[in-house]
Amino acid sequence: MKPPLHLDRRNAGASTLPLACVHGWGMNLVVFDALRDALPDVESHALDLPGHGRSPWNPARADFESQLEEVLAALPERCVLLGWSLGGQLAMQIARREPDRVAALVLVSSTPRFAQSADWLHGMDAGELANFGRHVEQDWRQTLSEFTWLQLRGSRNAATAQQRVEQALATHGAPHPEALRANLGILATLDLRDQVDAIRQPALLIAGQNDRVTPPDATRWLAERMPDARFALIPRAGHASFISHTEEFVALIRPFLAANGGAS
Repeated sequence: MKPPLHLDRRNAGASTLPLACVHGWGMNLVVFDALRDALPDVESHALDLPGHGRSPWNPARADFESQLEEVLAALPERCVLLGWSLGGQLAMQIARREPDRVAALVLVSSTPRFAQSADWLHGMDAGELANFGRHVEQDWRQTLSEFTWLQLRGSRNAATAQQRVEQALATHGAPHPEALRANLGILATLDLRDQVDAIRQPALLIAGQNDRVTPPDATRWLAERMPDARFALIPRAGHASFISHTEEFVALIRPFLAANGGAS
């Protein structure tokens, strides 16, 4: 039997529906520490994606579907599911396929399609994405550091937030290089645009005004097409608003959690 994904659970037994957090490319569960600390009355679960942090990596299960299965197996029986970036794409698919498991959805800097195309202008340029992939091959550690800065650049207290993220990577575990490559391939090819209108849970979609990884219009596009979604923009925030703007982020999600079985 394969080892499960690494999971951290806090405030077990709180009178709330659990908040389950799924991180993005190259990161690990520690990036959610400040957010979870700011919600001491909410039971929260955060997991390391395959090959990230303390979760094992199995190259035979590197595809999106296999990783989705592993994330689903690690989640509570029912929860409010928070997905950030790549984690948002996993969260969307889980909410669509297993609606009984997901009471509500929080999507942070999320997009149905990461790569730009002729009919999708809210993504990363294909040439830029290919160049990024080459940098991962040449020096993944340096590329990950540069990507961390890209996520936070333009945010208030960006340098402090970057230090926090890099400390999380150093102390909790850097990602497996093969996991970085596999997930970059997923980001380059995955397209969920024709599936988002089937996500019927209440959803809060949060974007950073200065996001240089996922344009806010991509998240706005999602919110306009989900049947029960609301869009919120955090001024002066980048790709990781829950880190750089924790107070503003919590002010947005706390009433959403209260309305959907979370904290009052």
